[in-house]
Amino acid sequence: MSTPLGRVRSWHRPMTWFAGVMLVMAAVSAAGLALDDRVLLGAPIWLKPLKFAVSISLYCITWAWLTSLLRRHRRVASVVSTAIVVLLAVEYAVIVVQAVRGRSSHFNVSTALDSTLFTIMAVSIAALWTGTLVLTVLLVRTPVADAAGRWAIRLGALIALAGLALGALMTRPTSAQVESMADGTFEGLVGAHSVGVPDGGPGMAVTGWSTTGGDLRIPHFVGMHALQALPLLALLLGALATRLPRLRSGVVRTRLVLTAAAGYAGLTGLLTWQALRGQPLTAPDPATLLAFGLLAGAVVVAAGLCLVRTPDGPPEHLDGDRPKAGAR
Repeated sequence: MSTPLGRVRSWHRPMTWFAGVMLVMAAVSAAGLALDDRVLLGAPIWLKPLKFAVSISLYCITWAWLTSLLRRHRRVASVVSTAIVVLLAVEYAVIVVQAVRGRSSHFNVSTALDSTLFTIMAVSIAALWTGTLVLTVLLVRTPVADAAGRWAIRLGALIALAGLALGALMTRPTSAQVESMADGTFEGLVGAHSVGVPDGGPGMAVTGWSTTGGDLRIPHFVGMHALQALPLLALLLGALATRLPRLRSGVVRTRLVLTAAAGYAGLTGLLTWQALRGQPLTAPDPATLLAFGLLAGAVVVAAGLCLVRTPDGPPEHLDGDRPKAGAR
């Protein structure tokens, strides 16, 4: 992309600083993993603070850069970004407090304090999504000189917004929880990230994603990180263009980015479908394998066509920014 990453001074400062704070907290959480052997719902109690610290750091450093690309409404973006930092700080503080207390931070309404903390988190997350929506709208309307970078940023932000929204699926009470509320055996948890099995069962290394049932954290994670994946792809294509003549065409790079974005959105939808059917990522059924094969095949074929087709116009034509008649 023609907009350099090197202009760090123009990045949103609170976002940049908070990304650094979260890296420090990631180190603190890693120390907690080594020194605190407590386990909650089958996972080390400091694993969640570690994962959230890394994820928040990536979110903040990416938006700190993206907001620097805005040409208009930068003051609005700055205010919204600062508010998002406050919201993330509140959410992360609740996660750490609950880890120290040895209590679940998500879905926990078992006591008045737990319920209050979870409500604070829920409100913060809803406001965070709204703030991200505002930034996304501003970003989508911002011209970026390189068409491949422009579409990578736009579509990455939109897919990430959808991925963030997928977290709402976890707040629905499970059928077992509804039954427990009716028969008086309610244990104080409303919502779950696992589907078809209770939270806390066998999980994958590091991520903890369920290996016995569906896990809504997977599409949530994959969708959110389109914000980094697609712009990085555009940067990679731009770097490879210096060595691969075929990629020197902005049209080719833009088509490849559009193909990747379509595939990424399809993968996020496929993972959501798989999780909602109570199916673990590690044990896909024939229907899931078929869907994945069709998606992968379509992306490969489309990418191949992008590389073999002759570019038929400047990359700006791909987003409707056609030059006006008589313009030079």
